[in-house]
Amino acid sequence: MGFNVKPVIGISSSLNEQLLTLPTDNIHAISKYGGLPIVLPNYKETEADLIVEMIDGLLLTGGGDIDPILFGEEPHQKLGSITPERDAFEVAIVKEMLLQNKPVFGICRGAQILNIAVGGDMFQDIYTQTEENLLQHQQHAPRWHASHFVHVEENTLLKSIAQKGKFKVNSFHHQANRKIAGEFVVSAVASDGVIEAFESKNHHFVMGVQWHPECLLLNNDEISAEIMKAFINACKK
Repeated sequence: MGFNVKPVIGISSSLNEQLLTLPTDNIHAISKYGGLPIVLPNYKETEADLIVEMIDGLLLTGGGDIDPILFGEEPHQKLGSITPERDAFEVAIVKEMLLQNKPVFGICRGAQILNIAVGGDMFQDIYTQTEENLLQHQQHAPRWHASHFVHVEENTLLKSIAQKGKFKVNSFHHQANRKIAGEFVVSAVASDGVIEAFESKNHHFVMGVQWHPECLLLNNDEISAEIMKAFINACKK
């Protein structure tokens, strides 16, 4: 990448009745810290490699539920709306990004599809598929409000970025990663044991978080800012 050229960041989008949608918080977060945001269509998965050639990093955003067929299960009673076209496109582009060792940052649903794409699995509904006394993971508070703590593992990329072993995040999910794919390691968990973040052992920046840092930035959250900066900086290399 040339001097002072902004890294091009592909941002995944939702698909609803032939409409592509994306909360602009994602675009603003990329732009604020020096990236050039490009919204990606849920395009032919067979041509994901062509899109990967055009971008320097990938932001996998939040959205609806994920088709459980992708990890060998049938739909649970509490499964919400799924978008097979989006699932297929994102799985294909994740695999190609990892193959080319380009940075990937997954947020909420994005963290889940990142894990599933390489062999992990997930809870279709944490409230009915676990026996733990769970926290409220679908907060009744503004999106910029941090509602519960996460506990960060030592010797992880997340710890090096956050510089804290415990901090608060927001929470808007009823699904969560269960088994983390072999090339990834868990880097943070909630107080109830729900996996909140993971990262790659084999790539220079591949990370998934269950919370929404792009929303916490609306409240000038420092750790969210440091995570976004680290992602954009990795995309410049």
